[in-house]
Amino acid sequence: MRAFSRSIFLLLTLAFGALVFGFVLFAVSVTRDDAGDGDKADGIVVLTGGDLRVEAGAKLLTEGRAKRLLISGVNRKVTRAEMQRLLGLDGTTFNCCVDLGYEARDTVGNADETRTWAKTNGYKRLIVVTSRYHMPRGLAELALVMPNVTLIPYPVTPRRYPETAWWLHPTTTRVLLSEYLKYLPAVARLAVQRAMNWHGGQTVAVTVPKHDDG
Repeated sequence: MRAFSRSIFLLLTLAFGALVFGFVLFAVSVTRDDAGDGDKADGIVVLTGGDLRVEAGAKLLTEGRAKRLLISGVNRKVTRAEMQRLLGLDGTTFNCCVDLGYEARDTVGNADETRTWAKTNGYKRLIVVTSRYHMPRGLAELALVMPNVTLIPYPVTPRRYPETAWWLHPTTTRVLLSEYLKYLPAVARLAVQRAMNWHGGQTVAVTVPKHDDG
């Protein structure tokens, strides 16, 4: 019995250690200020929920990085006129090239909304704009529902985001930990999906939005 208890304790300790080590790697990767590349794509999608995201999407559109811009997860109280003012785009560009998605309420919803938009427009290459800490989970959810679409990350650094020593900032640490714990099941589903596809299985993507999570 003692040997069994020690084995269980050892396994739990190893699992906890792996979880902590994974969190540190995650936190370091999403706080590193890597500039987005200059690749072009068919479309740009902004996953709403944090500051500076929509502004970055508008900037990419005006630079000619893609044909159209989707802002996914727009608050239903926000009108097109209000969004145009926020983006700072002229009427011609906004009316021809910007689509607003009002259905998504979380990252899973963002992925479903983006899939519909990309399929409707025949897009196979997308620039994904979201906050730096949210990018890994956003890409995982998008890859789950669009395995054949190339996703180009364009991470945005939020205001008041520490450039160094994130562990000295309790609020930032809480945000990173929360995001890491949400990321784990998403990346696990993605790994299972790819394994199933390898063997000709079906999707394991979640299709029903459940809650607001930025």
